[in-house]
Amino acid sequence: MRILMIRHGDPDYEHDTLTEKGHREAALLAETADRLGLGTCYMSPLGRAQHTAAYSLNKTGKTARVLDWLREFPAFVDINRSEELRLAYPDTTVENGRYESRIVWDMVPSYLSAHPEYWTVDGWRNSEVARCGDVTRVYDSLVKNLDGFLAEAGYVREGGHYRVEKESSETVTFFCHFGVTCAILSHLWNVSPFILWHTAALAPTSVTEVVTEEREQGIACFRGLRTGDISHLYAGGEEPSFACRFCETYSSSERH
Repeated sequence: MRILMIRHGDPDYEHDTLTEKGHREAALLAETADRLGLGTCYMSPLGRAQHTAAYSLNKTGKTARVLDWLREFPAFVDINRSEELRLAYPDTTVENGRYESRIVWDMVPSYLSAHPEYWTVDGWRNSEVARCGDVTRVYDSLVKNLDGFLAEAGYVREGGHYRVEKESSETVTFFCHFGVTCAILSHLWNVSPFILWHTAALAPTSVTEVVTEEREQGIACFRGLRTGDISHLYAGGEEPSFACRFCETYSSSERH
């Protein structure tokens, strides 16, 4: 089985759509859609993912089913519940004496690197972020839906691998988002999602590809063939969006 995960184009988050650049990126992606072999397509319910998908779907004559669990990973942390977490999210806005909620993975690297509980497949579940937010509930809901989807395709989760009830060479494509892609990969690869959220840069319209490997009969694991591929942008002369990154040097004007 082959799974493609395609991030939306350069986002206009305020209006949940694409910027002009995002539309150019999505159009260049669509030029490669036939060669990608999209297979059966699914997409997030959010506008920026659907607007990205539309270019490739129109190019190939395909349709896509909306899966609600492909929406951007909707977990937040309440910093008001922990003084410690003010070190993890030091730039949090304060309004009426209270800290605003934050996306769980948007912590500074000095905090993450000093707290090894975030580095392991189970340790993050007992972290301060997990205690003060809904990340475990949201993650468990996501992977339950993912495993249900894979079970219908013939791959049933069993411990850290999948039991093959029916072999499949089908391709499925998810048009979705950075956070949820990292969470999906973390489950397939049995690693902490915080590792991927903080080390992977999946640029807008990037393509991530995983396939099953069945080296033992009846047992499947997923291996990555490419992660964050943006060759279609380079081929079209389009600079990658900075929307997946932070500043290369602190003195620069790039996003901190």
